[in-house]
Amino acid sequence: MLFALKKAIGGLLLPLPALLILMAGGILLLWFSRWQKTGKITLSVAWLLLLALSLQPVADLLLAPIENQYPAWRDQQKVDYVVVLGGGYTWNAAWAPSANMLNNSLPRLAEGIRLWRENPGSKMIFTGAAAQTNPVSSAEVTARVAQSLGVPEADIIRLDKPRDTGQEAREVAKVVGDRPFLLVTSASHLPRAMIFFHQQGLHPLPAPANQLAIDSPLNIWEKVLPSPQWLGHSDRALYETMGRLWQRMTAGSDPDLAKPGEQ
Repeated sequence: MLFALKKAIGGLLLPLPALLILMAGGILLLWFSRWQKTGKITLSVAWLLLLALSLQPVADLLLAPIENQYPAWRDQQKVDYVVVLGGGYTWNAAWAPSANMLNNSLPRLAEGIRLWRENPGSKMIFTGAAAQTNPVSSAEVTARVAQSLGVPEADIIRLDKPRDTGQEAREVAKVVGDRPFLLVTSASHLPRAMIFFHQQGLHPLPAPANQLAIDSPLNIWEKVLPSPQWLGHSDRALYETMGRLWQRMTAGSDPDLAKPGEQ
């Protein structure tokens, strides 16, 4: 119940739903109250914020500092495990296998497979529980897609109980112990994930995937026209910022998030 409530509240605080709620408030003030000026200001501010967050320079300015904390992994150290954290997914057997990996999941797997190939003899660990309406877990779907791309069953370990990153860290700890391993997740999620794994006394090596913030040249219209793509970048930046704040707020009250040596 708490997990669902956390997800629901967090979802409402993201840019699009939050600004739509703000716009709705402005419309209600305009139509059903005497606070006409307040309604106009509220609606105007919400519209301007939605516009700004949908522009590439603003969105990637917010996202880049989070993503750029760790560079892409370049075969710097051999490992026995490559851990790929779960993300969005569904399961439809009629689709191409990779189509079942939504949003950030497929880039994570692609980077994980690249790193697995650079570490012969290593195992791939996939994490993620089943969604409430799906009998197939995130870890299982990732494993099926990995097998369709040439990863043998013998090299796959599924951890299908964790529902969030903190739980993923605890389950991975049971498998890898004190051995170093590559931790693959989205570049925006990696700083927060590294903290969770360090809090379990683990030794993750950061391997970011799915970098989104663009610093290479773009066409001028891509910079000045609002787009849902850039709004998605703003969404990721604000989601991870809220996640980091929640992580700080709960670290002292959750015994499973104690710092290494304090458990």
